Amino acid sequence: MSELEIKKLSNKDFVSDQEIKWCPGCGDYAILRAMQKALPQLETNKEDYVFIAGIGCSSRFPYYMNTYGFHTIHGRAPAIATGVKLANPKLKVWQITGDGDALAIGGNHFIHALRRNIDINIILFNNEIYGLTKGQFSPTSATGIKTKSNPHGTTDNPFIPAKLALGAGSTFIARVPDTNPKAMQKIFLDAETHRGTSLIEVLQNCVIFNDKTHGDITGKDVKHDMQLWLEDGKAMIFGREMNKGIVLNGLKLAVVTIGEDGITEDDILVHNAQEENITLHMMLATMRAPNFPVAMGVIRKVKTMTFDEGLISQLEHNIKTTKFKSSDDLFNSGATWEV
Repeated sequence: MSELEIKKLSNKDFVSDQEIKWCPGCGDYAILRAMQKALPQLETNKEDYVFIAGIGCSSRFPYYMNTYGFHTIHGRAPAIATGVKLANPKLKVWQITGDGDALAIGGNHFIHALRRNIDINIILFNNEIYGLTKGQFSPTSATGIKTKSNPHGTTDNPFIPAKLALGAGSTFIARVPDTNPKAMQKIFLDAETHRGTSLIEVLQNCVIFNDKTHGDITGKDVKHDMQLWLEDGKAMIFGREMNKGIVLNGLKLAVVTIGEDGITEDDILVHNAQEENITLHMMLATMRAPNFPVAMGVIRKVKTMTFDEGLISQLEHNIKTTKFKSSDDLFNSGATWEV
């Protein structure tokens, strides 16, 4: 077999020999397993994948993937990931980050990676707490939560990552709970085929410091009524009986019941992930329990030029049109002096 041919892989090929050091019951296990099952479906050699992480519990991820990877600097993983992608555009680059790593110390890097639309995939593990440093509140922690760093309760308003990403110009935004590994696999595959920055927010549980923080969305008794699974081109219908839907009431979204007050399926909004205008995507991204179900699946997926495509095109043009044929030509092209 030629070295250039794609080798048939299984999930075991992506399992490293490192001992996994996450707490028993941590949602990170489900994300790792979903990734190891998803990648073989892409028919790409594992040597073509690179996982870049910052600092935090989630950032141990590269050790557990049998691929190339870097465990880098707190909040600065987007800069490293950008450099890797520009140095070798053929690589499949995945950035692994947590809500603290990405949205606090790394907030500036995070929004500019989305703005530039570099062709990388970002998985945001959102457990709404700092886990590695033992339970301080994070930028996504709920208002009023009592933590070790704020025992009287936080007064902050939390970030909604998808809302922040829309404001930064993100071209691909998805959300999925760690309790649905099959949906995670599908979204990971969809993200990798998207050209540009893909953001996947995983609602992940920290059993030690913030257990069941997403319980009002993911609990078995409420998940059918509190999760709206978006499918491009399909009506926004949800509920245990699949009889509830989302409609536009003036300038706001509203939950209705099909069959009541003359409501039919034709009245329900149809999802269009490819709509360039962010208005409806913003409304969906900010829906919150218990008044609304939380939007899951791919919220936004639009096409535009990526940062790496633009930069490579610029470099190729400059190489073709430059009057300098060597570094000596450049150094001697203007005023010079001797020391």
